[in-house]
Amino acid sequence: MPALTLPAFPEDVPTHPLLIIDYQLISARDSHEIDRLWEAATQLGFCLKNHGVDEEVDGMFEMGAETMKLPLEEKMRFEQGDSGMSFGYKAAGANAVDATGRLDTVEFINIAKDDALAWPKQARRAYPSTVNARMQSTITPFVRKSLEINNTLLDVLNDRLGLPAGTLLAKHPMEEYSGCEARVIRNPPVGQASVDPERLAIGSHTDFGSLSFLHNRLGGLQVLVPGSESWQYVKPLPGHAICNLGDAMALFSGGILRSNLHRVIPPPGIQAPYERWSLVFFTRPGNSVILRALVEDSEMIARAVNETPERNFESGSTASEWFSRRIKNQRIGNRK
Repeated sequence: MPALTLPAFPEDVPTHPLLIIDYQLISARDSHEIDRLWEAATQLGFCLKNHGVDEEVDGMFEMGAETMKLPLEEKMRFEQGDSGMSFGYKAAGANAVDATGRLDTVEFINIAKDDALAWPKQARRAYPSTVNARMQSTITPFVRKSLEINNTLLDVLNDRLGLPAGTLLAKHPMEEYSGCEARVIRNPPVGQASVDPERLAIGSHTDFGSLSFLHNRLGGLQVLVPGSESWQYVKPLPGHAICNLGDAMALFSGGILRSNLHRVIPPPGIQAPYERWSLVFFTRPGNSVILRALVEDSEMIARAVNETPERNFESGSTASEWFSRRIKNQRIGNRK
């Protein structure tokens, strides 16, 4: 199990504060809180409090620790591979963190939304025994609550974009297979596995999908603030999730909503000697959904696209094609 007693984030490390949004107020459709959510979604992301998923988060970290303790040869039986599938186990060093081919340092387990909701039937793939043992009690409840939260946020943003009611939710149908997944990530402490304080655990990237619901126990997440050339830490806050909008929402909205660059490095200062665990649920559109600006459905989106003719909001890809291509491009095995 990940250590429960961890040193505090260093006070002498520069950070970039994110807006803190109260999920209970968003659920109640509080107009002031929705204004603040809109501000955050059009800028740099936000922290979410009062989301009510703390118990499930603890269970997911326990499942991740149990899985990472398995022998490597057992975990590799469930490895993602190089074909563009994200679900399953990813070993440290399987992905490149930059164009030079430097390798990442994290291992993680990805569990498809489709498998969590279909359990005990198998929808997408098989998983290690530690995952199966926790599917009904831990993983499925976490996936359902994460979907509820992200769908609530999508619905609020839908209205602010001037879209017909339910438009964004229709792009994320529960019954269609998608790239939605839960991920538990372990990064070894500085001093292990050749990890040094400057080595990237996860390279700079934007998220592939629509909304990411992230839970961190230690520092290490950094954002590149628009207009800045320096990376800044995001300080983890107990009981708060970090929410990022992804590429799909930037495309759907014609660039009104932002998908921002972020990366992960080892924790700073006195946190560096500890394993860094994180948990994220990725909401992504249904596999068949075309990723493009919804100009026919919203005057606001149509106007935004017309005002930025230099940008292309027609991906020409389904969500499945977009997602698979991004996964393939990360894999070091596809760069040989």
